[in-house]
Amino acid sequence: MKIGLETESYHLQFMTGRMDIFQFIKKTAELGLDGVMINIVKWPDLPGWGTLASFEPEYLEKVKAEIQKYGFFAEIDTNGTDPAHLKQVIEVAHQIGADVIRTYTCLGTYDPERLKQAPDNIRRIIPLLQKYRIKLAVENHEEELTSEVIRIIEEVDSPWVRAHCDIGNSMMAWEDPVEAVKRLAPYAFTTHFKDHIIVHDGDDYRVCGVPVGTGNIDLEQIFQILVEQSTLTRINVEMCFPYATSFKRDSGAGGVFAVGEGAFKVESPPYDLSVIKPLDYYDPPQELLEEMIEDQAKGVEQSVKYTLALRDKFCR
Repeated sequence: MKIGLETESYHLQFMTGRMDIFQFIKKTAELGLDGVMINIVKWPDLPGWGTLASFEPEYLEKVKAEIQKYGFFAEIDTNGTDPAHLKQVIEVAHQIGADVIRTYTCLGTYDPERLKQAPDNIRRIIPLLQKYRIKLAVENHEEELTSEVIRIIEEVDSPWVRAHCDIGNSMMAWEDPVEAVKRLAPYAFTTHFKDHIIVHDGDDYRVCGVPVGTGNIDLEQIFQILVEQSTLTRINVEMCFPYATSFKRDSGAGGVFAVGEGAFKVESPPYDLSVIKPLDYYDPPQELLEEMIEDQAKGVEQSVKYTLALRDKFCR
């Protein structure tokens, strides 16, 4: 089993211009990992395509060379099912040597119409996936239940389209992470390996990312499920700290009706609520930026160490 790293794990450094894709690839090698997952979802008010500065061929050739320099695998993260956009992303993946593309249907809020349109949209890009031998993985991205992801896959009915199994996103849809992984594992092309807790935010609750191995998701059981019930050869660490978000579906939508137990156990927020609210973690105020960048870097190291230990336990 190869272990990769998603660029989102260092989002604060990317967003502040302290890290670019070349530095990220080098850092991934220094951490002893095997590949990179490159997020190209645009950040508001920032240039480029997420962690890629451009889609120009000359630039992409340099990215490909850096990836090959370390013998890494490469995957791409995008969103939406618009065929024109996905065709553009497939071309970019081909140019940098990425062989898996992650996408998702709903864009921030649950949208049944987008879910309904997804199969027809995806069918239109299958010939290009076939041409370049690139796989498309549909993610359970906070808003979608695993059953809805599986329905899209089965309606598309192509060996080039399967699932992206995100370990923690099911919680935002009130779905137990272990049960969600059991459902998605047989379909999985790729993953985001992460950890979560539930935190208070005034009268509300938030799903909060934490370094892998420090939260309440049963990651050991999940890793074993991925080994035994999927054909995965890669697992990608996506260290989502500092980050928190709201529940995206009504309680009970995914079978869990209330916080309090298991993965949904309520914990203290990682930062004092009087200093910063959980929904502000992702783009913190200037006075907290240095501290949170340092915390994120430490969180990546913790997450990588923990995931490699699971790989050694179950795959070595």
